[in-house]
Amino acid sequence: MSIWFDNVRDAFRTRLWPLPTIAVVFALLLGLALPELDSVIDDDLPGRVGGWLFGGDADAARSLLGAIASSMITVTALTFSLTVVTLQLASSQFSPRLLRTFTRDLFVQLTLALFLATFTYALTVLRAVRGSEEEGGVELVPKVAVTLAFVLAVASVLGLVLFLAHLTEQIRVETMLRTVHRDAVATMQTVLAERNPAGGDPTPVPSPPPEALTLLAEHDGFLTWIDQKGLLDIAVEEQALLRIEVHPGAFLVKGTPLGSAWSTEPGRLSDEVAERIATGVAGCIHVGFERTSAQDVGYGLRQLTDVVNKALSPGINDPTTAIHALGHTSAFLCALSDHDLGPEVLRDDDDEIRVVMQRPDLASYVDLGLSQPRRYGAADPQVLQRIFQVLLDLSHRVAPDQRSVVRDELERLSATVASQPFDPMERAGLESMGHQIRQNLEGPSDEYGAARDG
Repeated sequence: MSIWFDNVRDAFRTRLWPLPTIAVVFALLLGLALPELDSVIDDDLPGRVGGWLFGGDADAARSLLGAIASSMITVTALTFSLTVVTLQLASSQFSPRLLRTFTRDLFVQLTLALFLATFTYALTVLRAVRGSEEEGGVELVPKVAVTLAFVLAVASVLGLVLFLAHLTEQIRVETMLRTVHRDAVATMQTVLAERNPAGGDPTPVPSPPPEALTLLAEHDGFLTWIDQKGLLDIAVEEQALLRIEVHPGAFLVKGTPLGSAWSTEPGRLSDEVAERIATGVAGCIHVGFERTSAQDVGYGLRQLTDVVNKALSPGINDPTTAIHALGHTSAFLCALSDHDLGPEVLRDDDDEIRVVMQRPDLASYVDLGLSQPRRYGAADPQVLQRIFQVLLDLSHRVAPDQRSVVRDELERLSATVASQPFDPMERAGLESMGHQIRQNLEGPSDEYGAARDG
């Protein structure tokens, strides 16, 4: 239930229309109800309260409401245009995958909701104003309703000023990188358990026998999230063992294998049981047209890497931004090394393994974060120095059984340095950092625990 709620909330927050739509509906209802309330209470309001309310006649109320409605739709169009320009800038200058960061910005959604609600409310109240020359000969000026329209207009002016200030901050690359880093860490802490500092042998996971049922993907698209409880219930009910080879963030192609299932008893699964398992597993594998951060630990790292790649492209040529983004990559990879990245196993009430879900290991994440920046920044010694610094940071944090990951990446980075025509001073500086990393990796096996306990 929690996973389902998190995914629905993520889908809700990454779209611009839900909050403004809710605000428009609420403003419409309020604009219909408040004039009716006004007709009942206006004559009975105390004099002190009435002094704070709108005191004009029907023509003045119409002028005010008309001005508010016309100006608010103009301001809304301006705000929407600025938002679209910001999205275009983020897409072309940094990465298309940063668009979700802007569309889920609650401040932008609330600002649009306020403007549209004010426009809708003023327009709705306007229809309730009647002059004495109209049919019935009784003038109706809903004082409370018109006053509220004025208050909403003032709030919208303040909202516009704050929105411009907020937008100016949001388009800064520092703000975007901080937001991506924060969201990535939040996903990591939600999805991954912390690594046991004492180490220990990983839990052995069963491999599928030759007669295992191959589970196939039923839809094309990105795997957005997996219903783990649903998988466990299926495995327990059918007395089977499931092994899911794909992970959130992977792109599935209809008809290709995504895992396997086999009976805990000797022999093949019956056709009826196999069909139930295949149908049940398909219902637990949720596919979408884009990656989300709900369960995808690597999504934030992919965004950071995209910013680095874009900054190192000839059209942008902004190595400073690349170096800044690599700093966030280093912090995220170091935090990732503190978590359990092995296959995730789900057990039944008898502590028997029922579901095995493969997940990317540390080597996969390090390769995702560093391979492309190393390739595209191979000619810039400052970019390579920052990548060396990422490995140096990791060499201080990784456990003994993870050191080979840093060592392998270091060999690839050293080969890149050796292939470039750097001057002796630049080459010496990079080789010195490589030597320091090797020294850290050759330290005593208990250095990991001592560093973390300290």
